Amino acid sequence: MLLFNARFMNANYLQQGENEKELFPNYYGNDLGLTWSAQQSAFRIWAPVADRAQLKLYNQCTGGKILQTIELEKAEQGTWVATIPRNKEGLYYTFCIEYNGGWLEDVPDPYAKATGTNGKRAMIIDLKKTNPDDWANDESPPLKNPTDAIIYELHIRDASINANSGINGKGKFLGLTETGTKNNEGFATGIDHLIELGVTHIHLLPFFDFNSVDESDTVNAQYNWGYDPLNYNSPEGSYATNTEDGSVRIRELKKLIKTFHDNGLAVVMDVVYNHTALTEHSYFNQLVPGYYYRKTKEGAFSNATACGNETASEKEMMRMFMLQSVLYWVTEYHVDGFRFDLMGVHDIETMNIISAAVHKIKPGILLYGEGWVPGSSTLPETVLAVKKNSALLNDIAVFSDELRDGIKGAVFDDASKGFVSNNPGMEESVKFGIVAACEHPQVIYSKVNYSKAAYAKSPGNIINYADCHDNHTLWDKLCISAASATNEERISMHKLALSIVLTSQGIPFLHAGTEFLRSKKGIENSYNSPDSINAIDWSLKTKNREVFSYVQQLIKMRKEHPAFTLQTAAQIKDNFHFFETVPGVIGYQINGTAVNDSWQQIQLWFNGTNVENTIAQPIKTIFKKAIENNFFVVPEPADILILQPYSCTLIYSD
Repeated sequence: MLLFNARFMNANYLQQGENEKELFPNYYGNDLGLTWSAQQSAFRIWAPVADRAQLKLYNQCTGGKILQTIELEKAEQGTWVATIPRNKEGLYYTFCIEYNGGWLEDVPDPYAKATGTNGKRAMIIDLKKTNPDDWANDESPPLKNPTDAIIYELHIRDASINANSGINGKGKFLGLTETGTKNNEGFATGIDHLIELGVTHIHLLPFFDFNSVDESDTVNAQYNWGYDPLNYNSPEGSYATNTEDGSVRIRELKKLIKTFHDNGLAVVMDVVYNHTALTEHSYFNQLVPGYYYRKTKEGAFSNATACGNETASEKEMMRMFMLQSVLYWVTEYHVDGFRFDLMGVHDIETMNIISAAVHKIKPGILLYGEGWVPGSSTLPETVLAVKKNSALLNDIAVFSDELRDGIKGAVFDDASKGFVSNNPGMEESVKFGIVAACEHPQVIYSKVNYSKAAYAKSPGNIINYADCHDNHTLWDKLCISAASATNEERISMHKLALSIVLTSQGIPFLHAGTEFLRSKKGIENSYNSPDSINAIDWSLKTKNREVFSYVQQLIKMRKEHPAFTLQTAAQIKDNFHFFETVPGVIGYQINGTAVNDSWQQIQLWFNGTNVENTIAQPIKTIFKKAIENNFFVVPEPADILILQPYSCTLIYSD
């Protein structure tokens, strides 16, 4: 496992005074937590301020009596160690420390890789026994360039829990390993649907062990997105068929990942290192009180995340924890990418260290995150991984909320409209996203909604999207903000929005079910709403089959034409030309010959208004229609374009 040394530490970031390094010496070994063999179990925790430390063994994952209490010995760089002879596989364990005259809580160490029910105790296991058949030959789908990725964001429970999913393992890891599943009308669901749609990367919402679902309650339905981390290196038990045996959840998650790989799908893990579910009672804080978090001058927990605390990625042991955790998921689980929740809370240096390490192991790995901070951090913005600093991030993308809200209207203003819902004035925000936040002389930055300058150094630095798990689904947003439009008009708006996302430069990102007008019944923040709100209704695939087919064909077209996946900002600047148009209409041309596209010149026209617009061809080249009025049609010559309301028209020359 790759390590780093103290030169990465910037003393200006330290929160606890001049004696920080003396109180908290850095430990650079890769053996924190449990190192298991059939001959012995070796334990090491980092608890530099502890007066004493103990290891406790149990036969059960919860309850029961302590089987044995073992005093840990103080070792180098603030660590405590103990070694137990013989094979102790199957036992559970916790640690506790004595601090300032009192014993703190019994907790698993932060590095725990296997946990029992509700993650209260870690488990001694042989990881090799968790590998599914042929795991050694598992291979990730190749990714040559980041812009070749087409990301599909999916919640594990949402995918299968509905009665019409046709999936037996409802709400479980194994549900997404089932093939041949169909809805009531015979259309593919689950993994077969993902393959049919044509996306490349499945972004799974948090599947590490989170705090909000009681895994011991198998009777009452429970729901959470999972952005409340408890055990970062152990899978979530509620998605497993057995919550007590920590090896089961590991084996079943690995089987899901291998099934995806076998079917050409990469897996992106949603990680939440920016805060913990618990603060004073977190596993971090029970072993090293206060260290892992940023503090205000008054000594309170800083709260830039709006979740009660923010972790201190700039501190060496938190930085190393993040690095080793990510490397563990890549090496042990063969994960193909990471989406960093509230990445703007982390410092740039840490993110670049992580990027360099994981790209060394897996060159085609995909890294991206939210480049913003909900609240005020104790670190200056100049060192944070926010989107305005994205040019300082190496091989890491950020989400473009400029395009998102330019397309459909502000997510925090239900009534606001965007380009696709007849709101002229949003053109520059959409153009900003079309060129992937790269510098372009024809984008009027003063009219862009949020950023007044380009911030991406290449199109691979940008995630373009219209909706995600946060806020309203695209369909619900249009139903609310364009309530006076007809249902047919809103369908056209929806298709126009996805047309923009899937033809823009950068990396396209789709929210699960958006390809058939997914709704959450108007609920804006469904993080703990019931299945009746969050479950994917697979009957919508039947009802909105034409929308699904349209998105499917857009994806196929994007894959076949490199003009939609340019690799550098210079290529965009040199080969993109926007036409002068009327308000509410965007038109531009891409020079496909620059990247050996079979379409030599490509024009895209977006009409976000509710009226027909007639456009005389601005360039005297024989073009053929590829998309007209939101439908794919047989190519034919076109000299004058009639743009229907809420439509995308694509024409090309070959």
